[in-house]
Amino acid sequence: MHIRKTMLAGAAVLTLMGGQAIAQERITLNWWHAMGGANGERVNQIAAAFNDTQDKYEVVALNRGSYAETMNAAIAAFRAGEPPHIVQVFEVGTRTMMSAGGAIKPVFELMEEAGRAFDPKDFLPAVTGYYTNDEGKMLSFPFNSSTPVLYYNKDIFRAAGLDPDSPPKTWTQVGEMMTKVVSSGAAGCGFTTAWPSWVQLENFSARHDQPFATMANGFGGLGTELSFNGVAQVRHLKQLAEWQTSGVFKYGGRRNVSAPLFTGGECAMFTESSAGLSGIRANAQFDFGVAQLPYWEDTISEPKNTIIGGASLWVLSGHEKEEYAGIAEFFDFMSSSGLQAAWHQASGYLPITPAAFTVSKISGYYKRNPGADVSILQMSAGEPTGNSKGLRLGSFVQIRDVIEEEMEAVLAGNKTAQAGLDQAVKRGNVLLRKFERANK
Repeated sequence: MHIRKTMLAGAAVLTLMGGQAIAQERITLNWWHAMGGANGERVNQIAAAFNDTQDKYEVVALNRGSYAETMNAAIAAFRAGEPPHIVQVFEVGTRTMMSAGGAIKPVFELMEEAGRAFDPKDFLPAVTGYYTNDEGKMLSFPFNSSTPVLYYNKDIFRAAGLDPDSPPKTWTQVGEMMTKVVSSGAAGCGFTTAWPSWVQLENFSARHDQPFATMANGFGGLGTELSFNGVAQVRHLKQLAEWQTSGVFKYGGRRNVSAPLFTGGECAMFTESSAGLSGIRANAQFDFGVAQLPYWEDTISEPKNTIIGGASLWVLSGHEKEEYAGIAEFFDFMSSSGLQAAWHQASGYLPITPAAFTVSKISGYYKRNPGADVSILQMSAGEPTGNSKGLRLGSFVQIRDVIEEEMEAVLAGNKTAQAGLDQAVKRGNVLLRKFERANK
């Protein structure tokens, strides 16, 4: 992939107000995505900016609902013989897309056939690892990536007598600081979390270099089995349950519905996606900071990288050669460091290339927005291991539901941490075997 050291593409996206070069008989390229609200508008701007650079192709961006709805709609359209050209698929759908037989056209093949340079090394290693095959070749085009971080209320820290510029680095410190917050009356809740399975189990495991599943977390094949009921994970969930009882931790629900507990000032800290930064900026009426995800220092002395969330762009098969040439040109356009930096700064998602990070840094973005670089520094903590490369598991949307159901039972005091995670593993493995049988 050729990274153009320019801000032109980014400027085009940020300043585009409508209008584009008009030409007859443009080749339509349909891009189905799951971005709503402001980010949905930004997706439309990216498509329009590309259309404005040439008159041969027209990318048409269409929102198809949630991530799951978008992926399922694309699969159904393929089976009906009317697939979109590009579909945005969340990271947990990677194994499903890989197992879709002839439904996909790998991005590395697309770019090679079009004669366009495309080097996985141009992306962050943690991003590259998630979307490559065993030979290190990219299967999809990384687009919006995020990772969990720690947000904290500096005003509450001050009220509790804590240093607002020294957030906790370890979970031990989290417990100590948040106990002080609650006991001092500075806040009624120490901390809460969004995305319980993703943050407190999946990324917890990666951060501590603990296996979440066998066979390199599913990267080794469909025969993987879940293994997140190990000593480290059980200990952490047990501690969360104890903190829940004492008021240090407050469970706020699945997905990111707990955000108001933090932005409303009830909880002093919040583990949430790095992509939540823009929303917290908009809703928090207090001084806040951003820090890396904590770790247990007696489990690992130097924590590993966290893993990504978000989505990538997959190309579906069944289209003409000239259409694929257009998709390759579009991806080349999107590879611009300027566009990537603009998308990162506007959306709150990670700068998925070092070049985009450099552009953002040189522009002074991180000085103007303290904490916006925490996620990139956390994701760049050395080369990913087999435990921190990511997860590639079939039926993982359903498995996450199982995990969070069992976590809720533990946090409610209805099960021990060991029993809850043992049951989640057992139930999850049933889903894995069903997926394996369906995709052999």
